Amino acid sequence: MSENSRRSLKLGAILLGVGGPGQHNTWLDPEIPTTASVDVNWYIARAQEAEAALFDHVFIVDSQFITPDSPNHYLSRLEPLTLLSAIATHTRHIGLVGTLTTSYNEPFNVARRLASLDHISGGRAGWNVVTSGDAGTAGNYSRDQHFDYATRYGRALEHVRVAQGLWDSYEADALPRDRQRQQFLDRTKLHALEHVGEYFSVIGPLNLERTPQGQPVIFQAGDSEEGRDLGAAIADAIFTHAQSLEQAVAFRTEIRERAAAKGRDPEHVLIVPGIFPVIADTDEEAKARQDAVLGAKSFEKALAELGRPFGWHDFRQYDLDAPFPAVSAAGERSFRTQAEAITKLARDRNFTLRQVVQHLLDAGRSPFVGSPQTVADQIQRWFEAGGFDGINISVNAPSEFAKFTQQVLPILRERGVVRSEYESTTLRGNLGLPVPENRYTAARTTEAPVLLS
Repeated sequence: MSENSRRSLKLGAILLGVGGPGQHNTWLDPEIPTTASVDVNWYIARAQEAEAALFDHVFIVDSQFITPDSPNHYLSRLEPLTLLSAIATHTRHIGLVGTLTTSYNEPFNVARRLASLDHISGGRAGWNVVTSGDAGTAGNYSRDQHFDYATRYGRALEHVRVAQGLWDSYEADALPRDRQRQQFLDRTKLHALEHVGEYFSVIGPLNLERTPQGQPVIFQAGDSEEGRDLGAAIADAIFTHAQSLEQAVAFRTEIRERAAAKGRDPEHVLIVPGIFPVIADTDEEAKARQDAVLGAKSFEKALAELGRPFGWHDFRQYDLDAPFPAVSAAGERSFRTQAEAITKLARDRNFTLRQVVQHLLDAGRSPFVGSPQTVADQIQRWFEAGGFDGINISVNAPSEFAKFTQQVLPILRERGVVRSEYESTTLRGNLGLPVPENRYTAARTTEAPVLLS
């Protein structure tokens, strides 16, 4: 990792079309096409804007189950790797990170699709590893119920390890393609995986050669005990959220300690939370804008969306002014950690259902609100205090994104917090991450005889 890579804040753009969780009125903005979530040209334009601002990657979130109460963007959106392959042909430098679930995919297919994206893009692919929290997904995949937490995360770890093994099928020089010698393949450098595990049996090899960055970059998001342990084991970068600098520092410290305990270099595990800056000419105007946005959020929509971590339990059936319902068990096979946190909040503060919903609406306040100078100061403060290694910005209206790229970033760039040019042709290179050594090449080197002089 270069010195410049270590000190530079990493930048990601989350492309959410007509609005993700809590963004119920985003689609009403005349700047945003009502078809943005299925308009490939909208995504390409946003990715090109992010690339012009020297962002490291665009980030495409995904899920496998919806209800009529799902966020607007979730109701109709493009499949991530199909979309990112299109974006790849209209960009040159920016990384392309897509969400794929380990619970409802097979390792061979995932490894092949991501390796294909890495080749198409010249080494810019990233995989956001999720286990799927929406319990209803099971019904879309011929299953009676979603996996329990232990199975979800055990399967996820093995899934990623199998994919990484498949990406090592070919050593870097396995395909000489030498016409003069009539040798296309060096058979000694193509390897079957022969994996037999608890959840998967995969023979291999992968039918695609080693990719430009060795292996796609692994992103991961999950705040449960199991999720944190998985991230520390397999992630190059972890996507999270934090409401305060203290929370951010504690999370980053813990993940790095877990990674070190697993024998990993903690410098190679980046923490890149999602943040929601609100930018105006003055701090007062920005605070007023945030108040207006929060005030416009629909209580009814938030009440319906509250059901998601609880397996889409319908809270509209309860008296709003009665104590919060004892339904935490409904989240056991869904977003359990989030459901437990909400239940604990209600219990500890003796909140009614109405108070819980209002609290969650108010909790949407961002720590990054103010003039461009104020927002830049806050980002730099969090970064230098060890709150994060990078940030992911949600992109909806182009003019709002431009406030960040054209007003905040120049300040951070002048201070040396953000780089002034791309450092590499690959996502790994721009993130300052090492290229994983091919396991068979490493073994061959280790086994090589030592020549005595």
